Amino acid sequence: MKPTVLLVEDDQFFAKVMKRHIEKAGYEVLYCADGAEGWDTFQQKDIDLCVIDVVMPKKDGFELTNDIRKINENVPILITSSRYMEQDRMHGFEAGADDYIVKPFNMQEFLLRLEVFIKRARLLRSEKQITYTVGNLCFNYQQCAVTMDVERPDPSGNGTFLEATVTQLPPKESDLFKYLCENPNKKLKRDQIMSCVWDGEDSYNKRTMDVYLTRLRRYIAPDPTISVQTYHGKGIMFVADEPGRTQEIVKA
Repeated sequence: MKPTVLLVEDDQFFAKVMKRHIEKAGYEVLYCADGAEGWDTFQQKDIDLCVIDVVMPKKDGFELTNDIRKINENVPILITSSRYMEQDRMHGFEAGADDYIVKPFNMQEFLLRLEVFIKRARLLRSEKQITYTVGNLCFNYQQCAVTMDVERPDPSGNGTFLEATVTQLPPKESDLFKYLCENPNKKLKRDQIMSCVWDGEDSYNKRTMDVYLTRLRRYIAPDPTISVQTYHGKGIMFVADEPGRTQEIVKA
């Protein structure tokens, strides 16, 4: 079965060109001309990947991305835009996008990005689940979920109790956290991380990584035995008092 791509783009000429290239690459394309139509289609169809423009009538790309993330944390979302503004890029990633591509772009490079995200989406649906346990934290890579036991005060006043909290991560943020979990207590250079997680290095991906690291620090903050530290302004270290263990679980 062909993977299904939801293409949401109000420029009909540009959408026609993109649709033709994406279909030629072996995908089924569902085209929507505005954000509201895109939202309706996403809720009704089984979508493998979303390509969403920023500036659209009825519902813009940021709002649509945010709405999709509220009901599906795993589907890859690629935002396209003719606006080369750092604030827009950060807004897109904060809304939950996995990539932000500025028009005009190289179509072959774009199709290669689609292929990477589709392969990862298939891995998320595979039977084998990989989990990492560090401190009080358990990270399920396929489910993009971080579960942590957080100590809470007992409402009755009798000491404290542990409460399991679950945080969902966007797919690319999960890739980054997976890499950190596999390399605890090591000084990791930023370009090394870029090469392994983003398959390359450029200035906007570096800033995206900073956004993800800030969020990861917030997720793990309740556990004092683990942290993400910066050293000499050139790299980072995922510090763990007790390095984690990895477990592969096959779903029943």
